[in-house]
Amino acid sequence: MILDPFYLIVGHVSRIELLVPHGVRLVQLRLKDLPEDELRRQLARARDICAVHRAQLVVNDHWELALDLRCSFVHLGQEDLEGADLDALRRAGVRFGLSTHDEAELERALSLDPAYVALGPVYPTLLKKMKWDPQGLDRVRRWKTLAAGTPLVGIGGLTPERLPGLFAAGADSAAVVTDIQQADDPEARCRTWIAATEHLR
Repeated sequence: MILDPFYLIVGHVSRIELLVPHGVRLVQLRLKDLPEDELRRQLARARDICAVHRAQLVVNDHWELALDLRCSFVHLGQEDLEGADLDALRRAGVRFGLSTHDEAELERALSLDPAYVALGPVYPTLLKKMKWDPQGLDRVRRWKTLAAGTPLVGIGGLTPERLPGLFAAGADSAAVVTDIQQADDPEARCRTWIAATEHLR
């Protein structure tokens, strides 16, 4: 698959309603600690908004709901792989991306033929405490070599100013959380990201 170079990650469907109409083509909805009826409501709404605007929705973790709601893409962390039925996803035509942080995780992920592998955090991130140190661009280069033809997503501490280095190191897409989440004007910041990656689309 070809990933859009700008990969927005948000924590509530309201952000999809606000930002996807501005030209976002790839967005992950990362929902945590919500009752199932609210998970279902937000995922269904996000699916419908993305369909209208021809954006690819990626469902974080909740693969069973993704199947039930006929979503076409999920993202799984390493800890989520244990309980995920990848064969069921494949049978339904649902693609999946996988998080990786070290070479053992990368080897495991690649053996499962994911749509992409994500490496992070590339830079220090402020959004949440990470148990992994910043990986840096040298690790991005190594991951790109090891991943061969599998697309590579960089995540963690990314800004538009850091994009040239990230893409020069081999990343195919930049996953963005904090830079937009904490922006005074998320819509304007989103447009900045789209403009910064337009030449790569």
